[in-house]
Order: sequence, then C-alpha cells, then structure tokens
Amino acid sequence: MRDDSLLDEGLVTLTLSNPGKLNAISVTMWQALRTHVQALDGDARVRAIVLRGAQGNFAAGADIEEFPAERGSYDTLRRYHGEVIGPTLDALARCRHPSVALIEGVCVGGGLEIAAHCDLRIAAAGARFGVPINKLGFPMAPGELRGVLALAGRALTLEILLEGRVFGAAEAKEKGLLTRVVDDEGVEEAGYTCARRIAAGAPLAAQLNKWLIARLASSVPPLSEAEWQMAFSYWDSHDHREGVAAFLEKRPPDFRGR
Repeated sequence: MRDDSLLDEGLVTLTLSNPGKLNAISVTMWQALRTHVQALDGDARVRAIVLRGAQGNFAAGADIEEFPAERGSYDTLRRYHGEVIGPTLDALARCRHPSVALIEGVCVGGGLEIAAHCDLRIAAAGARFGVPINKLGFPMAPGELRGVLALAGRALTLEILLEGRVFGAAEAKEKGLLTRVVDDEGVEEAGYTCARRIAAGAPLAAQLNKWLIARLASSVPPLSEAEWQMAFSYWDSHDHREGVAAFLEKRPPDFRGR
C-alpha cells in the first residue's frame, strides 16, 4: 500500500499488509512492492521512502500457504525466487531514492530480506529478527541472500541461517543488521525523523552516494572514466551551487533535485 500524504515533504510510505498473517508476503505483495518502488524511482518529487508493516509487525516472511502452488516444481521454484522475489529486492536496492525500513514486531525471513535491501533500518527495541527457514527445509536463495550478507558478513550470516534462531533488536544491531534501535513507543517518530533528515539534504547527492557506494562495494575493475564523470556529475547542478551558497550566506538551502 502506498501513502503519499507526506509527499509535500518528499516522503512516501509503503506499507506491507496481510491481516491475520503477520504481514506474510504473498506473490501479489512482492509484485506490488516492485511496481511501487519502480514507479517511485522515476518520481522526482520523492526524496525518501519509508517502508513499514501494518498492525504492529514488519513482515513474517513469505506466505507459506502459497508454496505448494508457487514452489511446487523446479520451474515454479526458479520463477518464484528468480522472477518474483529477487527482482523486487533488486529494485528496492537500486532505487535512486534512499529508503528507510521502520521495523516493529516481527521481521523474519522475507521481511528481514526486504529490510536488508533498504538503505537504513530503524527498529523498535521489542522487534524480533531471524531467518528460520532451515525448519522449512530450504536455504536462502541467491537474490535474497545478497542483502543480509552485505550487512552481516560471512560468519554472522552463516550463524543466522544455520541456527535458524529468532533474536531481539539489540542482537540484530550488534550483528550489523540495524542502523539504530529505539524504544517501542518512539520508533515511528524515529523512522520519520530519519527520513526527514534525508529529505532535507540534496537529492542528487543522496542518489550519487547510493550509486557510488554500491559500485565501490562490488568486486569489479576500478572506476572507468565514464564512472568518474558520473561520480562528479553534480558539479554544475543547482543543488551544489545552492548548498555552498547557503552555507556561506548562513541560511537554509533550497534544494531542488537538479
């Protein structure tokens, strides 16, 4: 579900909702999330995306009731992970606008995968995390593993997957899965405060930071000349000139995303 009520501040909220199932993520929900994220990627009015769950939980993994139909053969299994979940998470990670996962309650399995592919993660102290799919008899698929592995590293990702244990927010923060942990009653305010800080900055700078960090984190050859030009493409932008001028003139900047 998309909420544009804060779009005048540059903020859009996407909410995962599956009542009665702790927001377990159905195929329809995966596809809708991808559609929304791709649409937001092309919307210049957006400066930050807040992704959260409904009814006090983030998401309790994939909707297992769909598994017999959606993962009942090699071909359907390949499609489910390679054409439904993987591309959705990739769209979230590649979206030019920064994203903030606002996490309450349960955030396990696919919910943790979604949160891991957001840029920042603000969690309530009472939130719960983990990937207990070893109890379902299957591993984490490649396209889903990337986000958790990037945050936690090899050793801790192996711990999370091999033990299949559900753990608290403090431990999740210690493992590198979270940006910060706040009191349960303050998590909504903290999540939107974080998003507003992002929105107050220069959009071009945020977008280039996202792209360059992703590029430098990969194991590909050194930056090409074209990539160097991309990294410094902001040089003659309004926001660059405005940011410097506003600092020198001791006034708030008027960023326009160009």
